[in-house]
Amino acid sequence: MKNILFWSIAFTICGAAFISCGDKQEDRSAAVKDEMVRYPEKKDMYLLTDRPPQLETPLKIFKEDFTPNEYFFVRWHMSQILTKIDIDTFKLYIDGAVTKPLALSMTDLKTKFPVDSIVALCICAGNSRSTFTPKVPGSQWRSGGMGNAKWKGVKLKYLLESAGIKKNAFDVAFRGMDKAPLPETPAFTKSLSASHAMDGEVLVAYEMNGEPIPMLNGYPLKLVVPGWYATFWIGALNDIKVLTDTFHGFWMDKAYQVPADGSFNESKDSLARKTVPITKVNLHSIFVAPEPSDALSANKLCVVEGLAFDDGTGIKKVELSFDEGKTWTETKLNPVLGKYSWRRWKYDWTPTQKGAYHLWVKATDVNGRTEVNTQWNRSGYARGFIEHLDLNVN
Repeated sequence: MKNILFWSIAFTICGAAFISCGDKQEDRSAAVKDEMVRYPEKKDMYLLTDRPPQLETPLKIFKEDFTPNEYFFVRWHMSQILTKIDIDTFKLYIDGAVTKPLALSMTDLKTKFPVDSIVALCICAGNSRSTFTPKVPGSQWRSGGMGNAKWKGVKLKYLLESAGIKKNAFDVAFRGMDKAPLPETPAFTKSLSASHAMDGEVLVAYEMNGEPIPMLNGYPLKLVVPGWYATFWIGALNDIKVLTDTFHGFWMDKAYQVPADGSFNESKDSLARKTVPITKVNLHSIFVAPEPSDALSANKLCVVEGLAFDDGTGIKKVELSFDEGKTWTETKLNPVLGKYSWRRWKYDWTPTQKGAYHLWVKATDVNGRTEVNTQWNRSGYARGFIEHLDLNVN
C-alpha cells in the first residue's frame, strides 16, 4: 500500500481561483516565488501555492537530460486530503462503447500486455506565464513547470483493443482519482479523439524514470500524451470511458482555451472571439546556464546552454543573438533523446569585454517555423516568444 498525505488541493481554473481562497492564492503565488519547500518524495523545489500544492523545478536541474522524479514539477486541480492507495486492490476501469468492459489490476497491466516506453516532455500549458506582458492571472511559473522523463507502461491502443472498442467510437474520456472540494465542482475530465487514443503513441504509464510514479505526479497510473500539454496527462488515472459522440465537459469546453487561429496570440484590447482547447506543445527554447546571478569573467570561456522543444515536429536549429536580434549565430545541438523529448543546445562563448550583455535565443523546427518576437494571450499559455538573458561580465 502506498500511503502518503495529499495536502488540500484548492480547485482552480487555469490558475485562476474558483473558490474563496483564490485571490489570496494569486498573491501568495507571487510572494513566495523563491521559497523552497520539501514535500514527500520531493527534494527542494519552489513553492508557487500550497493550496493546491504547485511545485516548480529549479532551473539548475534542467542541466540533466532526464528530470529526476524528486524534482519533477507538480500541478493539480482538485483537492484530496488523504490518499491511501492499496495497489493490490487498485483497478483501471474501461467501459462505454466497448464490447467487453474491463477492470484491470496493476498485475494485469504489467503481465497481460506488451511493455512499451517513451521519452517525452511533460509541460504545463502555463509554463513561463510570469514572462507575459501585460501580466495575466494564474500561477506565475518561470521555466520550471516542465520535466523530461522516460515513461514505461502500456499503449492505450492495446487496452482499448482488449476492451473491444467499437467502430462508432468518437471520443475517449479520462478521469483520475483526485476529488473536487464541492459536489457542484466539475470533475477534472479530459478527452482525446478515438483516432488519437488509438494512434499507438499515447501511453498509460506506471513507471517514470525507472521507478513507480511519485504520488504527487499521479501514482499509480499517468496518461502520457506525447507532444501535448500536461493538461491532458491525467494523473492517478483510474477511469477510461469510450464515447460515441463528442465529449463535453468544463475542462474541455471552457477551460484551457486558446485562440482558434493557432497563433496563441491575441490583444488585451481585442480578445479572440473563437477559442479551442489548447493541445500541441508550442515551439520554444530557453536558457538553462548561465543564470543571471552567475559571476562571469572577461576572456574566460562560458558555456551557454539551454533546451528547445516542440510538439514532436523536430528541432532544426537553435540560434543565439548578442545584438538584440540583428544577427544570429547557430548553436550546437545535442543528440536527439526522442521525438517528444526536449533537445539540448550549447554554445562556447568567451566575452572579451567587461559590462552588460543581452543574449537572445530562438529555435527553428524542421518545417522552417521559428519563434516570434512578441506573444500574449489572456491565459498566459504556450509561451513561444524569444527568450532574453541579461548577464554581467566582470
